Amino acid sequence: MDELMAARSLTTRPVVTLGGDAVAHVKDTVCDAAAGRITGFTLTGRGLLSGALKEALPWEAVYALGHDAVMIRDRRGLVNAAAMTAHRQNLRSRLLGARVVTGAGAEIGTVLDVVVEGGTGGRIVGFRVAASRRFVPGPARHRRRVYVPRGETLTVAGRALVLPEDAVRHVADDLPGFTALVGGVPGRWRGSLP
Repeated sequence: MDELMAARSLTTRPVVTLGGDAVAHVKDTVCDAAAGRITGFTLTGRGLLSGALKEALPWEAVYALGHDAVMIRDRRGLVNAAAMTAHRQNLRSRLLGARVVTGAGAEIGTVLDVVVEGGTGGRIVGFRVAASRRFVPGPARHRRRVYVPRGETLTVAGRALVLPEDAVRHVADDLPGFTALVGGVPGRWRGSLP
């Protein structure tokens, strides 16, 4: 499995060609939550006062999503931003703040971030969630933040994500623990919930 990263951390990540030319910066991640994958990125210019570009980067034009940059072959892969985002929702408007529930109706919490797989995959593998008090007990003022796998199936119902019951049996407290959890590697994670 490639490196896992928070989708919000991709904002301002440089978009660079394989030839080393800096093209733009990521403005926002566009995803298809139901399909469980990134579909592309909206872009901003490279300068301090640069605004949004009229071009966007579809996932098909991404050579690799890395820790330090989004790599593309060349500028020819960029498309019209309006066309790419017409039927897709950007991360902020659709997923962040969405309620997370199980198929049985148990409330898990609220999405704070989306965890994606780097490299060439672009898969959504889980969510960072502000857990509800019933899901992870604790003081209300110190709402727990946990990482929850997305499971095999994911249903999007309005502004709610419905995860399968087996997806929420294990949670992790941090991204390295979550990486170990979903990668099947022994690591630092909370384990099973009651």
